[in-house]
Amino acid sequence: MAVVVTPYKNNSSKKEQVAAMFNNIASRYDFLNSLLSFGIHNLWRKKAIRLLRNENPRTILDIATGTADLAIEALKLDPEKVTGIDISEGMLKLGQEKINKRGLDKKIQLMSGDSENLPFETASFDAVTVAFGVRNFENLEKGLKNIFKVLKPGGTLVVLEFSKPTNFFVKRIYNFYFNRVTPFVGRLFSKDISAYSYLPESVNAFPCDEDFINILKQNGFSGTTRHSLAFNIANIYTGKK
Repeated sequence: MAVVVTPYKNNSSKKEQVAAMFNNIASRYDFLNSLLSFGIHNLWRKKAIRLLRNENPRTILDIATGTADLAIEALKLDPEKVTGIDISEGMLKLGQEKINKRGLDKKIQLMSGDSENLPFETASFDAVTVAFGVRNFENLEKGLKNIFKVLKPGGTLVVLEFSKPTNFFVKRIYNFYFNRVTPFVGRLFSKDISAYSYLPESVNAFPCDEDFINILKQNGFSGTTRHSLAFNIANIYTGKK
């Protein structure tokens, strides 16, 4: 049985706690992401979107869209429409501000929602993307089943998520940075002291690498691939319906 990791360790559901956490850190989220990752996360997002280039998706759903960075990056594929959903109203508000400022509101629609309760018809999207969000799903398999349902036949899922380095030396540096430095810096700049402790805890509990590939296969996806990034600090997974 999978270990359920939550930000606050109270009696509310994981979904409720994750939503509250992102609402609390929304105003500092983009700044801290860039600071803690040295901007590398932006390069990873670009690579994730490039994997869809040959698919030429016309409709894209971005789950756990946050402040809409991946949804905006997806416009490089020249789709007809990108829909971004998130459980955090605070993150969506900031994402909408970005979209409005860039005049992208005719191409990108943001709305409240989550993977376990997708408000879309079966076979609605050519592609679904999730960046650093699947480990926050309250029910991973239910979320993946719903993603499979809203994908069109032949559609593609792209998941960008943290992993665990396998190189001995990289692993030691990574563990120190992720488990000590990240929470410390997070506490300095964020009013939520639990949020950046939850990050390494949630990554450690997530079934990454081939374990996640197997979960994708068990939930209907075929043609699965895994692209390791930066000594396996993160992975980009793909799967087809």
